[in-house]
Formats: sequence, C-alpha cells, structure tokens
Amino acid sequence: MNQQLLAKTFVELADNLVADFDLIDFLRLLTDRCVGLLGASAAGVLLADRDGELRVMAASDEQVRLLELFQLQNDEGPCLECYQTGTPVLVTDLTREVERWPRFATAAHRSGFGAVQALPMRLRDEVVGALNLFRAEPGPFDPAATLIAQALADVATISLLQQRSSVRSTILNEQLQTALNSRILIEQAKGKLAERQNIDMEQAFTTLRGYARSHNRRLSDVARAFIDESEPLSGLAA
Repeated sequence: MNQQLLAKTFVELADNLVADFDLIDFLRLLTDRCVGLLGASAAGVLLADRDGELRVMAASDEQVRLLELFQLQNDEGPCLECYQTGTPVLVTDLTREVERWPRFATAAHRSGFGAVQALPMRLRDEVVGALNLFRAEPGPFDPAATLIAQALADVATISLLQQRSSVRSTILNEQLQTALNSRILIEQAKGKLAERQNIDMEQAFTTLRGYARSHNRRLSDVARAFIDESEPLSGLAA
C-alpha cells in the first residue's frame, strides 16, 4: 500500500472541514482513493437526503453508479442494510446471497462483481450514509484494508458533520440537498459533453472534473456554465 498517498488522502479529507467545500468532488475523491489504495474494483457512496432517502452521491465509475441506482430502485442490497442498521455488511461471495437480495445479487454478478462490503458513514448514533466497496473476485476481505476504509469513511463523515451547533442537522440537510441538486447538473453536463465529444460518461466526468480543478472552480459551477452555455469554457467544449 502506498503509505504516502494514504497519508495525503487523510489530509485531503480533513482539509474539507472548511465551509463551502465541493461535496461531489470530495466524495469522488473518497471513492477513487478506496479503489487506488485498498484494492477495491469499484466504490460508491450513498447519502441520505432530508427525508432519509438514500441517494447515489459518488461512484468510482459509471458501471457501479448504475448498480447503486439499481440497488435503490429495487430497495435491496448491502448499502441499504448497512444504512438501516448502522453496522458493516460484509459479503465475500455474492452468488451465495441470491435469496437475501435476489435482484441486486444477480445484477452485481452480471456487472462483474463477486464480493462487496458496505461500511457505515456514522458518528456516534447519527448515520448519514454508507460506503460500498466492490471486488471482482469472491473471497475474504483484508481486515487491515477494511479498517482503513472505515477510517476514511469516518473522516468523511466528520467533514459532513462539521457544524457542531444546535442547528447542525438543518445545515447538513441543506448541504446534502444542495449536493443532490449539483449531482443532477453534473449528470446533465456529462451527458451533453459525452454526446458532443463522442466519449463515454466516465471520460466526460473526468474532463469536467479536470477542468474545474485546473481552473480552481467548483465542479457544479462548471457543469452549470456548460449546460447553460453562459460563458466560454476554453478547452472543454471543443
């Protein structure tokens, strides 16, 4: 494991404790580093909105994003169970869980995943979502990697719950709702850019994210400007 990158990841996640950070980009960083550092094939993050309904907020690739959406649409799967119980869900072989999650287990297997673990994003009694780690091959998970993944999820949760005042929950709900709205904008921009440049959705997201970072702008603001064509985005829409 790249210890230097791991240390950098914790610093980057903690650095988002400042106000007004880009939540979508922050959560995508979490999923990307789980894949890059922990040997997961893919990762996704689901967070609860103001009504307590889980929403897909980040995924390391388009395939797992669609699988997470499938999980929510069919109301079954490890992430839902993890969020509802506030405890980790570990599945070393998805083919053995068809009776438990008939639709999700089948869909995950067809997507090329053999094992999954869902880790709660919680602080004390407050659960805000779950982190899903998928692996292509079935088999036991590395306990050390699981501890690190939970630590990353915990740091991300603390960042989300940064406001410690009596109105913390209201602030968090507003922040999550804003992030949900941003997610919609980003998905629309991904589709438009993918069609315009004849690339896939993952490449479109990487292009948008790279442009936002290189120009020190919020990802959602770049997405909005691209959709509305309200300003020239040199080098993006060519």
